[in-house]
Amino acid sequence: MLGFVLRRLWQMLPTMAGVVLLVFFLFNWVGGDPAYILAGKMANAEDIANIRRQLGTDQPYHIQLWIFVKQILTFDFGNAWSTGEPVSHIIASRLGPSLTVLVPLTILETFFGIALALAVAFVRGSLTDRAVMVACTVGMSISILVYIIVFQYVFAYQLGMFPVQGWGESFSENLLRYAALPILIGLAVSIAPTLRLYRSFVLDEVNQDYVRTARAKGLSERRVMWVHVLRNAAIPIITHVMANLPALLIGAFLLERFFGIPGIGREVILAVERSDFPVIKAITIYVAAATMIFNLLADLLYQAVDPRVKLK
Repeated sequence: MLGFVLRRLWQMLPTMAGVVLLVFFLFNWVGGDPAYILAGKMANAEDIANIRRQLGTDQPYHIQLWIFVKQILTFDFGNAWSTGEPVSHIIASRLGPSLTVLVPLTILETFFGIALALAVAFVRGSLTDRAVMVACTVGMSISILVYIIVFQYVFAYQLGMFPVQGWGESFSENLLRYAALPILIGLAVSIAPTLRLYRSFVLDEVNQDYVRTARAKGLSERRVMWVHVLRNAAIPIITHVMANLPALLIGAFLLERFFGIPGIGREVILAVERSDFPVIKAITIYVAAATMIFNLLADLLYQAVDPRVKLK
């Protein structure tokens, strides 16, 4: 296994190099001259030249690329253009609130998705199964904005169970008070597509030969579903969960924006609105690296779930 991990890490290097080159050239060629953005509309040529000298954008492209690579290797992307705050501090301070919302949301979404998918598979083809699928289709057709508005009106304004906005210093207070309603909304939005997807994974396994053999041996339907079917359906479920984990670094944009949560998602929106390139570039690189790492972890989990999977 160690050899497999080392080979995969080695294979990540050219992929990461491609991401770095793509991000560098996109921001230098498509993003425009940052000196004009920082100088403002009333700046003269001397001010623009000074800003270019401070940012290093007056240097040749290969020197600018080397500066960008050193920033990635040292985890130091400089200061944000809009606030002057170090980019590393921005990401470190905003990551906690995002994880406070999205880690419990991912756990609940996966648990309820699996449980409901197995429950629906018990009654597959019945009127209940069709009704659940229709309800999922309707739920997927409703915009997240509608969920946010309705849940805020009912649970915050009418019932007074949760605050609409705010964030504190205590983890328990943030999780149980400020993050509870965003987690509930995120679960309501995500459970319909998750249930449909996991149901298809389970039904793909229900008609396999090993399931008929297990039934022929006299095993109960409950044991067949929860032990044999779930174990084999876990491979695509792991793929789905691990593919979505890099989103934890970005966060739920709308949830953080509407509820005033100082997370990564809200910071990305502010950085885009302000054309704050250092923040955007740093988050882009981190998300790319996280995606490759989570893909590696998914491959390792495959073998843990199914010993027949060989890591080569």
